[in-house]
Amino acid sequence: MDDRTSRLEEILAAATRGQSIEESVLAWLVDWELRDSRRSQAFGISADNAREVIDRRWQLLRQIARKRLDRLPLSSQTNAPFLATLWTLWLPLSQQLAETRRSMTCPLVQGILGGQGTGKTTLAAALTEILDELGYAVASLSIDDLYKTHRERQQLKAEDPRLVRRGPPGTHDVALGIQVLDRLCRGETPLEVPRFDKSAYGGDGDRTNPEGVDRADIILFEGWFVGAKPIDPSVFDEAPSPIVTEADKAFARDCNARLWDYLPLWERLDRLMVLYPVDYHLSQQWRLQAERDAIARGQDGMSDEEIFAFVEYFWKALHPDLFVEPLIGDRSRRQLVVRIEADRSIGAIFA
Repeated sequence: MDDRTSRLEEILAAATRGQSIEESVLAWLVDWELRDSRRSQAFGISADNAREVIDRRWQLLRQIARKRLDRLPLSSQTNAPFLATLWTLWLPLSQQLAETRRSMTCPLVQGILGGQGTGKTTLAAALTEILDELGYAVASLSIDDLYKTHRERQQLKAEDPRLVRRGPPGTHDVALGIQVLDRLCRGETPLEVPRFDKSAYGGDGDRTNPEGVDRADIILFEGWFVGAKPIDPSVFDEAPSPIVTEADKAFARDCNARLWDYLPLWERLDRLMVLYPVDYHLSQQWRLQAERDAIARGQDGMSDEEIFAFVEYFWKALHPDLFVEPLIGDRSRRQLVVRIEADRSIGAIFA
């Protein structure tokens, strides 16, 4: 943590104790905000409105601290400064979503794309709490909740043994996802939203009891390839590692082709944000650490070799360089990018 971030944490701690914002503190926070022009622009902050925006965010932080600070997720990202993450991303994003929703006549669907370890679940939990405080009911849906049933996936594996794991395009019930989002957006609540139990059938997973949703103003739809679109198949002629063999390239081309089936689902998104590590290889390291921690607690876990094979399977299906990196460079297809540092702290934020 650098000196300015440490100073930010100290200042924000005062807000959580209920202190009003002093002029010197307001000036420091305005300067801190405007120094990062890409982040400030992403959240609509300028020199003209910075004082007002910072004051509103300070008041929201005090409000959250009084009522539900202990209900915000304490992320496994132990090196990420909690209050700085709350101030830099969770609060301004919640306010932006609330402002966008106010201008709409139907629920807002926010897509969140992020690989393993990027904090999708933590972010969704934090946004749900803060938006609830702002008066907006949030419904969460993961691409994982749309997996085909265990029986259906067994049939898939019989037809195509390459689909040995759940996750790649083709293992989801896209029509179910469209139906759920459409019904939520039409306000057809109460509604049962599908849920998936990854522990069923020895880890192969299956549908479990759905979750009732009584109201949805904002829908958070997250997953590891939410919003990803098919690319020119010729790209796989010279594909990045681990897409090496002709069999690898054939699998990658087939997964790419199956993405066409997901486009009607992505069309339901009003916004898309991308959580992306500074180096996509970090997701493998993060998964390794998670498995080792689980084993140390006496739980079941995969060996290092199994983890490498597991993560590379997904890279072979939809390689980050080919399917995520283009989204970051295409401003017409997403509204926000959040870079995740090697220690899982929040890095650059830009639109």
